[in-house]
Amino acid sequence: MFRVHIVNKFNKDRYADQLEQQFRLRHEIYIGERGWTDIARADGREIDQFDNDDTIYLLGITPAGEVVGGSRLVPSLKPHLMSEVFPNLAPDGVPRGKEIYEWTRIFIAPALRTPSRPALAAGLIYCGIQEYCVQSQIENLSIVCETYWIDRLASLGWKPRLLGPVYSHQGSDIVGLITDTNTGALNATRSFYGIGEPVLQDIAGEQAISEHQYTEQKSAVARR
Repeated sequence: MFRVHIVNKFNKDRYADQLEQQFRLRHEIYIGERGWTDIARADGREIDQFDNDDTIYLLGITPAGEVVGGSRLVPSLKPHLMSEVFPNLAPDGVPRGKEIYEWTRIFIAPALRTPSRPALAAGLIYCGIQEYCVQSQIENLSIVCETYWIDRLASLGWKPRLLGPVYSHQGSDIVGLITDTNTGALNATRSFYGIGEPVLQDIAGEQAISEHQYTEQKSAVARR
């Protein structure tokens, strides 16, 4: 169906078109479908202060280069949604650490959704998130989400734990969660969706090439 590509500050120039597709698709879904009008933009792009060089995108991209799903991760040691906007969801302290990232903005193109059963496209994105975290030694994800995510993530083996009470926000009940990312959660997610193989697109080779290119670019600028 598609592979999950890792897009970060090292390779974002190569994915400029796909990043633009992502922002526009997010706008269609979060503003057009879900009615988050407070973050609507005239340019039709859903983008905020946490879409920056610290962000890691996991994008579902078809062989034709079309973005059909994705999500983002932000280091918890950097400003992120929970720390800057919703710290009240974690009254005992927002989880922080080099092994903790915040997970936000998951989306699936409408054409790939299956309302009567779990969508394979969503499973591929979930597996991509777990694969990336396992390979990158990320042990936990913090999440700002609606309460229905508790049962959904529990069914995938992610072991969600509440960080505080439920709050009402723009007509929805939201919570702060922390979940596990490890081989157990990855295997449980693969089993739930019947996914038998890794879904990430050449993480090791692409990451190494991208970091080398990024270092070369910085060196070239410094020499000018």
